[in-house]
Formats: sequence, structure tokens, C-alpha cells
Amino acid sequence: MLELLKTIHSPEDVKKLSVEELDVLAKDVRTFLIQSLSKTGGHLASNLGVVELTIALHYVFNSPKDKFVWDVGHQAYVHKILTGRRSGFKHLRQLDGMSGFPKRKESEHDVFETGHSSTSISAALGMAKARDLKGEDHQVVAIIGDGALTGGMAFEALNNAARAHSHLIVILNDNEMSISKNVGGIGRYLNKLRSSKDYLKVKEDVEDVLHKVPVVGEHMVRTIKKTKESVKSFVIENTLFEQLGFTYLGPVDGHDTQELIEILKNAKTMRGPILIHVKSKKGKGYALAEERPAEFHGVSPFCIRTGEGNSKSSGQSFSSAFGASVLNAADRNEKVVAITAAMPEGTGLRDFAKAYPRRFFDVGIAEEHALTFAAGMASEGYKPVVAIYSSFLQRAYDQILHDVCLQNLNVILGVDRAGLVGEDGPTHHGLYDIAFLGSMPNMTVLAPKMPEEMEAALEYALVHKGPIAIRYPRGTTSLGIEYKNNFEDLEFRSLKNGNNMAILAVGRMVETALKVSELLKEKGYEVAVIEAPCVCPVNKADIAKLAESYHYLFTLEDGIIQGGFGEKVFAQLALMEAKVKGKCFGHQSGIVPHGKVEALFEREHLDAGSITNELLTIFEKESE
Repeated sequence: MLELLKTIHSPEDVKKLSVEELDVLAKDVRTFLIQSLSKTGGHLASNLGVVELTIALHYVFNSPKDKFVWDVGHQAYVHKILTGRRSGFKHLRQLDGMSGFPKRKESEHDVFETGHSSTSISAALGMAKARDLKGEDHQVVAIIGDGALTGGMAFEALNNAARAHSHLIVILNDNEMSISKNVGGIGRYLNKLRSSKDYLKVKEDVEDVLHKVPVVGEHMVRTIKKTKESVKSFVIENTLFEQLGFTYLGPVDGHDTQELIEILKNAKTMRGPILIHVKSKKGKGYALAEERPAEFHGVSPFCIRTGEGNSKSSGQSFSSAFGASVLNAADRNEKVVAITAAMPEGTGLRDFAKAYPRRFFDVGIAEEHALTFAAGMASEGYKPVVAIYSSFLQRAYDQILHDVCLQNLNVILGVDRAGLVGEDGPTHHGLYDIAFLGSMPNMTVLAPKMPEEMEAALEYALVHKGPIAIRYPRGTTSLGIEYKNNFEDLEFRSLKNGNNMAILAVGRMVETALKVSELLKEKGYEVAVIEAPCVCPVNKADIAKLAESYHYLFTLEDGIIQGGFGEKVFAQLALMEAKVKGKCFGHQSGIVPHGKVEALFEREHLDAGSITNELLTIFEKESE
């Protein structure tokens, strides 16, 4: 089984195969992906959809001399398999194992690291221009999906690429839009005609001859070009890329290896920016993923026969609690609207979309637009709730500051996946939101510590005057209902009493603080646990009370220390000239690897055991 795949250790092995053998290889790769990811989890549907395309790329081009830039990068599994990393799938996305995204340190074939969408064309154009400046002649290929093309940055790059006049190949992997049947055949025919070597040579020769004809030559060339463009506009539905300055090739069947090889070979011989439109099917080759591609986009370990996940989550997640709270708020207030950037399922807003389709707006992968769009609605009296993952919210920094905060508009941000998220790694961890949101004027940031608090947090946000964010992690916590906060005020709240020592914790880290308190109690130390339901602005009056009550104060947050909650607290203590000793516990750097969240907290020394040991060391030194 998978005998052909076992012979592939590098792209050179792919090049030795016949086209018929490449089709067998594609079947082997799909089987391997399904079997492997059913055990480890990962991005399944997107990778099943690019098997033939990736094989064709490595068959035609010469990686790593020729450079592939994978937009988002979660569809680079096949690329990893063909570049000698098949054995790494045993530990895919595990701590110290192979990443689920391109990583430069992992392989010379990963030439650019990606994780967020719409970046590939910009990076590839930069590489192409650097190649030209150095006088080199290799190929640069950007592979971008139709979803990522909704990001404005992609169009900024397309526009610049046309002006740069550098040879660049952009592959648009289109797995959703359809081309109508009546133009499909003609489109494929014209594509072959326009991209064939013979056609290009004849076209150039004819134009050269006509240019030399006195008086009428130039007119004839212009007439021929106008006629050509009219015919193309008539039979090719989308000429946007041509108008931007690209030579458009396609559409081509993304699962026809022979056709892909031909068009890629022809693209190599052409000049200037080229866009190849590839039609593919997400989840190709696995019926369950083809039927439900969204569900099989990113999977946990699952049963291949049924598609059901092996891991069962316990308790309500923060995301589902947030979605239910927004839906309940919409039932009560017709001014409540929900906005997301291509994440209705992930952010828990699917039920809202079904219940209130006219008040639900999925703007696609366009976070910048989402925030200014929300600001526009807020300026007209609506209550926009914008749900975006923390790491993707970074993309809209200017819009939050310029369009929301400076105008003090009541836009409610649902900052999902705040803190460590796990297997997707550093491009997806949400470690910066406290630091950058906390520096903005008029901004308030709430941090519920368990899903049961989400409704109260949202109710507060909807009546708040000005911009407000609710940050919450992936998954859930297991604090218990006894600790529930009603958010009637945003004062610090004591959960456990102590002597002269206190831990001031934020969000999910309250659970860790309570565990630390119990561990220290076993060692004879009574340490108070205090929660801060509002991350910013920091409550100066409450900080002053802490300075009066405790000699030691330790802050605990799931975010970077620099610019974070703890630094803001200790800055206020310094201004008060308070005689308080302590330390900020958080992430020293925003670069945290991929792996299980529990293992990552241990790696970052932010688990209960590590914090307890460090506090014991501090206490013991003080008692010497």
C-alpha cells in the first residue's frame, strides 16, 4: 500500500514519473493524508483539494531554486510530503514536531512563512523583484485561494505587480466559484491557444511584421488587439486580471494532472505577470470532506469511516457562549447586528446568521473593512458586534484606532482565540491584543474568566459608551458557577483571601491562579486570588487598595508582558510610589511554538506548577 509514495523523497523523484504514475501518486497522497490526519488532526479538506496542483508544480518547477509561496500555508501538506517530510506527519502540529504551516527553519523548500491570508502575492513579488535586481532567472510562484483573494492586500499586490513588470506566476486556486458551462469549453480552448509556445511566437512575429508596414501597420496592430480583447471579453467571464495587467490563463481543471503540467510549462516561457485560474474541489477524494468541506477544513483526530471526531469537548466553549449571547441580545434589540470575517462557524455566529440573515454580515477575509464597516453602522445608531480571532484582529489595527476609537463609537469586539490557541502555532496565538488594544484611546477591554460570564459581559458592552472589546480564549474553563461575575461594575474582585500576598489574574488565568493558591497553601502560604474583569483601562482606585493591603503582588495574564496588563498595573504602582514587590507573569515573547495548549503553558512556565515553584523561590529568598 502506498508503494509509489514511499519512493518519493524529494521533488527529483516526482520528475522521474510518467503522467500516469503521477495520477497514482495523487491517490497515494490522498490516502496518506486521510490516514495520517485521522490520527493527528490538521487541515484536511484544503490539502485534499491541491494534491494534483502540488504534484504538477514540483514536476514542472525546480524547488527550492524556483520558489513557491503558499498563501495562508495550511494547504502546504502535500508540498511537505513531496519535499522529504512524510515521516514528520507522525508528530504534525505537536510540540517540537512538524508545523502545519511553511517554516523556513524546517526545510529549504519553505521559502516564506505564512499563516494569515492574502500575503502571498506581495511576498512573491518582492522575491521576483529581488531576483531581477540580482540578475537571476528562477521562477517565483504564488498560490492563493479564492477566499484569500477577498483580502484587500491581495489586490494591492496585484495592482503593484502589473506596474513592476516582473515575471511572476500567480495561481488562483478557486474551489468555490463556478464558470458557466457555455463558456467553459471556449475558455479552455482560448487558454491553450493563448498560452501555447507556437501561438506566442506567431503572435510576436506577426506584430513585428505589421509594425514595419508603412502608414497602416500601427493601425492594424491596434485593430487586431481590440478585436482580440473583444472576443476575450465575450467568451471569458472574468477579465479583471487582464485589466490589471496580468496575462490570464484558465480556467484549468485542478485535478487534471496533464492539463496542469501543460499550462505550467507554458507559463514558464511567458513574460510579465501571469495568473493561472485553477478550479479545484475542497476535500477531493474523501466523500465526507467533499460534502462538508467547512467541517473538514481543520479537524481533530477522527474516524475515517464516519468522520466523527475522537476527542469530545466538555462544557460550553467561550465561542459558543458568545454566539448564544449575541443571538439573545438580537432578540431583545433590533439594533444589534453581527459581523465576522469569513468565520461564522468558528466565532459561534452560525445560529445568528440563520435567525437574522439581514442583520448578519460575513465580509469575507477582510478584517480592515469589517472594522470600518462596523464603525459606519455604529455612527448610524446600530450596535455592531464584530467577532474576529485575536491574531487576525491585528490586521485591522489602524481601523480600530482611526475609525472606531478616535470617534469613540460603540463597536463591540468579540476577540476570540485570545491567548494560546495550540497546534496552529505562532501565527495564530492571540498574545498581542491586550498590548495593542490597551494603548488605544477610549478603549475598554473585558476579560470574562468562564463562558457563563459571557452574556453579562456582552450586556455591559452594549450599553457602554464607546468602543469595547471582550477577549476570551479558545475552548472553555472549569471554574464552576460559584465564581461567576455579573459585570455590574468592573472593580477588582477577591476570590480567595490571603495574608500579605496576592495574585491578580486576567481571564482564563484566574483558574490557574486558584490552582497556584491551593498549591501554595499546602506549603504554608496564604495567597489571595483577585480577578480583574476589566483589563483596560486599569482601575487606579483598586490598584491603590491593593498597594495598601499586600506586600507582594503578582499579575498573571495569557498575553505578552511588554505593554500588557501587568506592566500597566506596576506602572501605576510606580507612579503611586507604592512599596509593593512582585512580578508580571505572562509571555516573554510573542513567538510561542505549536503544540497542545497545556504543553505550551508548561513550556512558557505559565502552568500552575511552574508559577508555584517560582513564587516559592521568591518567598524563600525573602525569608533568608
